[in-house]
Amino acid sequence: MPMSRMYREVHLRPDMVPRGTHGRKVYRSMRPRYITIHSTQNYTANAAQHSLALKHGALRSPKNPHGGNRIGYLIWHFTVDDHEAIQHMPTTEQGEHADFAGPGNRLSIGIEMCENRGSNLNATIERTAKLTAILMKKNGIPLCNVVPHYHWPRHGKHPPNKNCPHFLLDHGRPGSKWRWFQGKVNYYYRQLQ
Repeated sequence: MPMSRMYREVHLRPDMVPRGTHGRKVYRSMRPRYITIHSTQNYTANAAQHSLALKHGALRSPKNPHGGNRIGYLIWHFTVDDHEAIQHMPTTEQGEHADFAGPGNRLSIGIEMCENRGSNLNATIERTAKLTAILMKKNGIPLCNVVPHYHWPRHGKHPPNKNCPHFLLDHGRPGSKWRWFQGKVNYYYRQLQ
């Protein structure tokens, strides 16, 4: 399948947080080596509403000189719902979505899956798997480097490994549900060969 067709199926729409503001107020370059999959755990907002929140600086996180959030705002690269995927920042910039100052933020593209009430979670997962396959192909990222947020320990938090994305983990850890998701990603990745 041509990548352009899969892009159309993903319904990817750029809606960038302006550089120099909120989550992009500090520029930190990145050569991505991982893709980190999250769930929003916000049951009232779709992708467009999350995009507005990021652009208006509504998603704040306290700065912590001992390894916490480096800029005081949360930001990730893509938010996906059952209708579209929205890009918030270039994949060549570091976000604040995984593990404070660790490799999850420094080396990974962050994708948040919406789970707002009334949405079709299966459609969101399919769209996320397709977007992940595209990003793997474009950035030379292997399937073993597609990881759940759980993968990145957050120093100073208890428990350090977050149960995220909770609906793709088994009892708070990667297991059969995560392998099922990776199988979907791999299926779409192989279609791009």
